[in-house]
Amino acid sequence: MGPGGKMYVLDQVNDRVVRIDADGKRTALPIAAPTTQDLVVGADGTMALLDRFQGKEVALYDDQGNPIGALPLVGEGLDNPGLVTGVFVDGTDVYAEREHGPLVKVGTTDGKPAEPRSEIPGRPTRDGKAFIKAGIIDAPTGRAYVAANARPSEQHMYTRELKLEAPIHSIQLLDTDLTGQIYFAAQVEEEGNDVILLVCLEQQTGVASGTAILPANTLPEESFRDLIVLDEGGVMLALRSEEGVSYEYYDCE
Repeated sequence: MGPGGKMYVLDQVNDRVVRIDADGKRTALPIAAPTTQDLVVGADGTMALLDRFQGKEVALYDDQGNPIGALPLVGEGLDNPGLVTGVFVDGTDVYAEREHGPLVKVGTTDGKPAEPRSEIPGRPTRDGKAFIKAGIIDAPTGRAYVAANARPSEQHMYTRELKLEAPIHSIQLLDTDLTGQIYFAAQVEEEGNDVILLVCLEQQTGVASGTAILPANTLPEESFRDLIVLDEGGVMLALRSEEGVSYEYYDCE
């Protein structure tokens, strides 16, 4: 999701990003690399596209699909681009996440590479107050955690255990809205069926404030991001079926 209520869909198979405006108008924006896997949109509409295997870079485009530049992935803090697990934009800074852990600054949205490269201990919250990370403690028993560090001091604030009470297959989401509320989601198995369990947490304490159960994608197609948090709160889920992809809104109860 981008500014002005626009939705951006990375269509890797057709080498394009499809921008859907708030009024439903669709625009196809060509992208250069058929191996692009992840997309994030900055506050100014800049698109950052992750290509780990062919270009080994984060390619930058403006809102109209015009190329701005490219930021190399390989360098200080990132020896193997195949270990990058996502791209993130914080203000004008562009980060690549290393193995679901620290984020390495690779440059800025105007195409200037970072010199030197710096690291942050987790994903930056949208209110600018913390860095967050999550992991699985014990998958069969459904134990996971969310941790937060204060920004900019990086002082540890808390680590909270989440008892999901169902076997965990994977973590699907960790992000915040503009107020700083944390959204954590994991794909779990309940009574033989896969579902996504969404948990909302207060940023300052890590205490859970609500949950929701969402349908899970079980078809063989893969995606870096099936879920994204909206600035105003709630999440958008890309749900794949034999008929195509639908986009559905959910929030914690």
